[in-house]
Amino acid sequence: MYPQSSHDTRPAGRVTARCPSATDTGTGVRAARPPRCGSVNRVSLLPALTADDADEPGAVRFGDHVLSFADLAAAGGAVARRLTGARAAAVLATPTLETVAAVLGGLSAGVPIVPVPPDAGPAERDHILRDSGADLLLTPPGAPATGAAIEQVAVSADDRSSWTDPRAGGKPALVLYTSGTTGPPKGVPITPDAIAACLDGLADAWRWTADDLLVHALPLYHVHGLVLGVLGALRTGCRLHHTGRPHPDLLAAAGGSLYFGVPTVWHRVAAAPHAARRLRQARLLVSGSAALPAGVFAALRELTGQAPVERYGMTETLITVATRADGHRQPGAVGVPIAGVETRLVDEHGAPGPHDGTTPGALEIRGATVFDGYLGRPDATSASFTGDGWFRTGDVATIDADGVHRIVGRASTDLIKTGGYRVGAGEVEDALLTHPGVREAAVVGRPDDDLGQRIVAYVVADGATGDDLIQHVAGQLSNHKRPRDVVFVEELPRNALGKVQKHRL
Repeated sequence: MYPQSSHDTRPAGRVTARCPSATDTGTGVRAARPPRCGSVNRVSLLPALTADDADEPGAVRFGDHVLSFADLAAAGGAVARRLTGARAAAVLATPTLETVAAVLGGLSAGVPIVPVPPDAGPAERDHILRDSGADLLLTPPGAPATGAAIEQVAVSADDRSSWTDPRAGGKPALVLYTSGTTGPPKGVPITPDAIAACLDGLADAWRWTADDLLVHALPLYHVHGLVLGVLGALRTGCRLHHTGRPHPDLLAAAGGSLYFGVPTVWHRVAAAPHAARRLRQARLLVSGSAALPAGVFAALRELTGQAPVERYGMTETLITVATRADGHRQPGAVGVPIAGVETRLVDEHGAPGPHDGTTPGALEIRGATVFDGYLGRPDATSASFTGDGWFRTGDVATIDADGVHRIVGRASTDLIKTGGYRVGAGEVEDALLTHPGVREAAVVGRPDDDLGQRIVAYVVADGATGDDLIQHVAGQLSNHKRPRDVVFVEELPRNALGKVQKHRL
């Protein structure tokens, strides 16, 4: 546990979640890092697979394919036997039980699993396979040959073998790849200890238990869908239903108590009121991977009877900040640090930033969920950590007096320096979205000879003019935060997770 005392001697600008227990992974990759902390079950990483009731039918459903926890473990055991001697194994991460069995096989065998997006082009796929050093590519039965220079092995969820329960520890269990927005995707080794700490922290924040039925349709090659959406169920012991496609009717028919989604999914749900109203039986709707538009937040609250909760994380840190189930739910707020995680804001000179809820600063994180460094990229690792062991997220945030975080955006695109002021793009976007005619908004800074950068807003709107929107923002925020230009578009470019791709505007 990080030092605690009756007198808080923490530096200004830091938010800490108290850790219930301490763990030192001893990886030694970054000596500057303090000991990790978090509630880690070292007896078992995925206790549901060996629980007394693991034979009960219907625990895990992917489409029409249903298995008990025990059968799923046996399917993973069959994969583990085929991984003997492998340094790492890639898996074509289709939304199927075969992908889950492949991941479990790697965990059981102690072989890092490298998820590959099923729609990855040859260049992206080959980079991941080459960079990760994978010896095998695990695929569902009947998958066509990829043409990659690697042995392709078919995995069947119907195969069975004895299961060896994986333990928490400091060796990589997964190697996830970043989005590659600043060059080729980088490999991020994720340890069982980090996975356990993340999931235990979220179980505490969301009151996530074995009594839940988790429903989602997220891809299985990201933290959200794979770590939270699959391993989270196997750690908490809750039932899991992956609907295959994120269709509102399929999600509603599943009858879950806990739903995970990204803004694109929630936008579709809100646009299907008949399906959205059927989610009133759920106790928690979780949105992540990108900011949830305020209009979608309001529509979900009206249609489902509850406001969604948002959370924040990265591939490198897993999920670190979350709105608690019993916390105040606000549009754009991602909550407070989970157990075992610390956050801080710093200004451009590295000085602590204030927690006034309005002043943006660079967000830095350390704790039980943070990775140790990029695969084979010591240069990138060194650049991503401060001298005292904090990970530089590259995101800009605000933190209020209660420790509630709001993500303004990426420092490279969303912190706009205009006329000597620092303006967060997210604050301007939020103001635009309060106009009744605006459905979507994205704000960027463009070079300007006079101002340094000028604020430009791209909006999807009906019945509004550029001057209307400029004056609307000026009436809500400081005058210098108003857009200087408004560009109307039919839609904003987004990736599969719903994140606006501002470089395409």
